[in-house]
Amino acid sequence: MKIIPIACDHAGFELKEAIKLHLSAKGYELKDYGTYSSDSVDYPDMVHPLGRDINNGVYPLGIVVCGSGNGVQMTVNKYPNVRCALCWTVEIAQLARQHNDSNILALPARFIPQELALEIVDNYLATEFEGGRHLKRVEKINKTL
Repeated sequence: MKIIPIACDHAGFELKEAIKLHLSAKGYELKDYGTYSSDSVDYPDMVHPLGRDINNGVYPLGIVVCGSGNGVQMTVNKYPNVRCALCWTVEIAQLARQHNDSNILALPARFIPQELALEIVDNYLATEFEGGRHLKRVEKINKTL
């Protein structure tokens, strides 16, 4: 799991670049789906390919970033094998992994400082799914009523 796919829109560009530097220094490789500048773009163009790759098992975990985190999260959560969690605290990120087996982290670039975002990323990537009683709940996520 040393390759982490990452994607963002223009509002998340600076934070994405900081995350790439931070994770590269820790020995991770990054698969950057864009965007590659702060010029205005439509976030689905960048995050759909990342969501598809997570859905198809190419990578186990990924990161998406936009201004609020909502748009990128909604987009990737269209894929049946994706469980993207919008996280703005370390504890929420840990619980998303432990209890929900989240496989994509969404970050709100306009609402959290860079230092906190990097701490969230580190904790998200270091936290394992607990399974047990949580497994049956996760298995029910894609079932329709």
